Amino acid sequence: MSWAAHPVGDAEVIQLSLDESERFSAIFDLYFGEIHRYVAQRLGADHAEDVVAETFLTAFRKRARYDPSLASVRAWLYGIATNLIGKHRRFEVRTLRALGRYGVDTDVPGHEEQVATQVSAESLRPSLAAAMAGLNQRDRDVLLLVALAGLSHEEIATALDIPYGTVGSRLNRARKKLRATLGGTNPILESEEAGRG
Repeated sequence: MSWAAHPVGDAEVIQLSLDESERFSAIFDLYFGEIHRYVAQRLGADHAEDVVAETFLTAFRKRARYDPSLASVRAWLYGIATNLIGKHRRFEVRTLRALGRYGVDTDVPGHEEQVATQVSAESLRPSLAAAMAGLNQRDRDVLLLVALAGLSHEEIATALDIPYGTVGSRLNRARKKLRATLGGTNPILESEEAGRG
């Protein structure tokens, strides 16, 4: 069956997939690379495949509960991925500590169209990676959803199911701790994110 003649939005694809489960493959095709890159940057390539597979399996199983009035499909998927990363916290901390000691693994697969100014694991200095390992999980989640995924504060609040103001507080706290740990340097651009408002 061809769906190309009837372009639909992500939320509608989710809704249509309730009756025609194969339609969910469009969500997978659209977001797999982006979600994989985010997870690989946080946990390393070795653990990314499993976590990303679990992310999309969870999304597929919970698609009937997806509410487009609460979150975009993209933010919803990042929320699922971030929650699953939380279950693999020790791998993330090990990855950050290893980056701090040995530098960056340039073999992490990714898509070149990623905006060059966004912070990624490929551009993290070893000192920044080591400092990030020292952040608490909740602050690190918010910081990396801004830096790696480019989510707005509103999208992060929805993805993590936290109040909007909490996003700003956690981001501010993470930046302050990183600055203090790195001797007052500013490792992450602190200009206001375009999607903040």
